Amino acid sequence: MATTSVSAEGWPLLLRTGTLFGELNDDQFFELCQSHRNLRLERTSDGEVIVMPPTGGDTASFEFQVAGVLAKWAGADGTGLGFGPSAGFTLPNRAVRSPDVAWVLRTRWDALSPEQRAKFPPLCPDFVVEVRSRTDSFRGLQEKMEEYLENGARLGWLIDPLEKKVYVYEPGRQALCLDDPESLPGDPVLPGFKLDVRRLWP
Repeated sequence: MATTSVSAEGWPLLLRTGTLFGELNDDQFFELCQSHRNLRLERTSDGEVIVMPPTGGDTASFEFQVAGVLAKWAGADGTGLGFGPSAGFTLPNRAVRSPDVAWVLRTRWDALSPEQRAKFPPLCPDFVVEVRSRTDSFRGLQEKMEEYLENGARLGWLIDPLEKKVYVYEPGRQALCLDDPESLPGDPVLPGFKLDVRRLWP
């Protein structure tokens, strides 16, 4: 029968459904998510279903502000589309991830069929942001950022409002830790984009 395990910190909740149901294919996982829209679900490359907890108010507000700044820039720039945490992406390794904030180059998005766009688009965003909340495992977030890079992301920010630190991820480089940075430039992936992160700390 299916087994369920909970991480040492209580979250995320991992559902190992393979023994009971067999591994869910992309369409079955999409339907599972649609049937439980009150849950935020992800899937690992091994087929495990992850139930993510709701974030606290500080984290949710921070994510909203970051997305708002990106949305304003993306609207003026026009070369890509921005996404919030409700969007799921099917990565090349078959994991389905929902970054807190993401951006995809428009030419890559336009290459997808309408059916692909309507479900969990089969691509890794060019730019991803994960915001650490009190329930998040820091190591788990680091692994997720590394997974984004391995699957095609060109820039990633792991923002930790709890410690006022930002970890910058780029392909072929070791993650760079910034201690209470004043701002974060998006160049060259996001030309001209800058996040005044210090103004956003809770």
